Amino acid sequence: MTPAARIAGAIELLGAIEAAPRKPADATAQAFFRARRFIGAGDRRAISERVYAILRARPRLAWWIARAGAGRAADPRTLVLAHLLLADRAGPAAAAALFPGGRFAPEPLSREEEALARALAGHTLDHPDQPEAVRLGVPDWLLPSLHARFGAGLAREMAAMDQPAPLDLRVNPLKTTRGAAQSALAGEGIIAEATPFSPWGLRVPGRRPVTATAAFREGLVEIQDEGSQLVALLTDARPGMRVADLCAGAGGKTLALAAAMKNRGQIIAADVSAVRLDQSVKRLRRAGVHNVECRLLKPGEKWLKRGAGAFERVLVDAPCTGTGTWRRNPDARLSLVPADLDELRAKQAAILDTAARLVRPGGRLVYATCSVLAEENEAQIAAFLGRQPEFAVVPLAKLWPAIAPNTSPPAMASGEGPFLVLTPAAHGTDGFFCAVLERAHAARTGPDTDPGADPGAGPPPGQDERAEAGP
Repeated sequence: MTPAARIAGAIELLGAIEAAPRKPADATAQAFFRARRFIGAGDRRAISERVYAILRARPRLAWWIARAGAGRAADPRTLVLAHLLLADRAGPAAAAALFPGGRFAPEPLSREEEALARALAGHTLDHPDQPEAVRLGVPDWLLPSLHARFGAGLAREMAAMDQPAPLDLRVNPLKTTRGAAQSALAGEGIIAEATPFSPWGLRVPGRRPVTATAAFREGLVEIQDEGSQLVALLTDARPGMRVADLCAGAGGKTLALAAAMKNRGQIIAADVSAVRLDQSVKRLRRAGVHNVECRLLKPGEKWLKRGAGAFERVLVDAPCTGTGTWRRNPDARLSLVPADLDELRAKQAAILDTAARLVRPGGRLVYATCSVLAEENEAQIAAFLGRQPEFAVVPLAKLWPAIAPNTSPPAMASGEGPFLVLTPAAHGTDGFFCAVLERAHAARTGPDTDPGADPGAGPPPGQDERAEAGP
């Protein structure tokens, strides 16, 4: 593709993303390129990189367009033009040359666009008159929560959110070791380094076609952010345990739990989405996992009642605002509204209460989000402990030596605390929160009886029925 054709592709992809504001940009981009298989890999990369850079800088670009263009709308074409001038530092003539018209190029600039190009020339993305929310690229209604979370470090954290995320892999110990996986990837031209915290992790600099490698196809590695790996690690699932992954999604953490359990014991992977569970089945087979049953969560699920007090570990990777993943999903920060946070907080509380009933005495409930907001994290746990006094926090400092001996846990930017708290600036991972809660032991009337369970509920899930979606 010519440079002008790439600009046309970026304008078209931005338009597709704006036309589906509630759909993740990466999903829209995948569909966009699937429908245009004639676009080569290098051109796809160039178009994607420009579009994601524009999404990250959109508040500042829109501010400049409104300021210099007398209120002109920040449509995809204008955003691309402004990005060329403010981020690439192209002059008006060089920018205009990328809009020559023709079959595979954008239409020439109008007089109004030429005037805008002259007004923006010589400037950069930043300007001292920009409001704080614009400068940081966040919704203005979230500023108080972000200030409370990061304090003086807010600008540093938001700058880290503006950087592309690294490509992290999780080695599958059911099939290989980290060293052997590194060697296999190196043999295919991909150099990977060990991640600093996860004993399973590898980090690949840049964007490399990992999914096309034999190491990926054969299930030696999976794509998974190091922070997500640490959540699975803190679950401390062991061989022979009964484990529930209540928000399993496409199975990323389920795979890690199964590997930690060495395929021994039982995992129930549950989710409200049949599509995501179907995706997880394919991944489980590729990884060589066979101790997982997939269950679609529907209202009134009987296995939830039968499973009361039956699980040593229950993982809740709760639906959240995803504010910790803004590096990967820059469009999400633009579409988030206060009603989303209110709805998610209520949903998180309900899921936590459901999960609590599944934990056996002495067992653990692990709550995680990919959010950096205290409302979804520390405040959610404090409210849960007020409702469920039989649970208590197991501090990170106590957990870490048992699961990752001879290493230090990731320190919080604001000092040590009882929870795992990760951020891009402090740890190089996505933003994650993880709390481990242990249910108190209680007097038992039988070897496996939970006083809170229904005595007529029958055996725990998996002993009397099989999930049709299971691998």
